[in-house]
Amino acid sequence: MKVTVYNQKGESVGDVELNSKIFEVKPNRHLLAEVVRILQANARQGSAHTKTRGEVRGGGKKPWKQKGTGRARAGSTRSPIWRHGGITFGPRSNRNWELKINKKAKTQALFMSLSDKAADNKFIVIDQIILDQPKTKEISKILAGVKKAVKESGKKQLLVMPKKDDKLARSSRNLPGVSAVLASGLNILDVLKADSIIVLKDSLPVIEKTYLKTGVK
Repeated sequence: MKVTVYNQKGESVGDVELNSKIFEVKPNRHLLAEVVRILQANARQGSAHTKTRGEVRGGGKKPWKQKGTGRARAGSTRSPIWRHGGITFGPRSNRNWELKINKKAKTQALFMSLSDKAADNKFIVIDQIILDQPKTKEISKILAGVKKAVKESGKKQLLVMPKKDDKLARSSRNLPGVSAVLASGLNILDVLKADSIIVLKDSLPVIEKTYLKTGVK
């Protein structure tokens, strides 16, 4: 599959051949849904926490004597059936939400999501981005030029860099809907959430080198 390569002004400067093992993978909805479910589960913090009757402060004194009052027997004011008492079967922070997934399956799902973007013309390749200063205004102009050249690029863009670039990362972080990531750290959730993916040309060999090792060949 060939895609057009643009410069940072949004002008076409040639084309590039995408690796078919990554960008022409037939989608499997069940696998994609399973991988997304597992990644979201693994990202859960599990910070919600309720106290049992043994953790609620107070309640050490028996509220009234066992017999003779005409009331039900009670041993503590922190019983779960009492107001201000402990919580039964509430969320606990020690719960482990982590799920396991095969690395090849995870990589294959990433290839499927990238293939879908490429098939829908939402995979945009730029030869290079050169910034004089790390200013949001500069990267905003560049992205505006790309959006003019590529119609329906959407509001959310994922900017893929071949290596760490502080100027580019700092310039884009204040733009709403724009996220900058390294080619070696692609995440299927980021790819699926983005309306389009803007990739620096030098990122393509990095993607191949990083993911074809574990992908299904």
